[in-house]
Amino acid sequence: MKTYKLTAFEPTGEKILDEAFQANDDTEAKSIGEQLLKEKQLEEKTHRCSSPAGKLVLFHR
Repeated sequence: MKTYKLTAFEPTGEKILDEAFQANDDTEAKSIGEQLLKEKQLEEKTHRCSSPAGKLVLFHR
């Protein structure tokens, strides 16, 4: 399993979520990231999920 990083921000740039989680691949990481954002009601905030290699697997501005 790989460690992915999910981060969400306020419009001011303040970081409101900075969480790491495990996934088997980018597709699974995207799904997990979307679920975490939904649970925390942050899906409309600016957010990103990056792979261990630095690839963006989820992004919203």
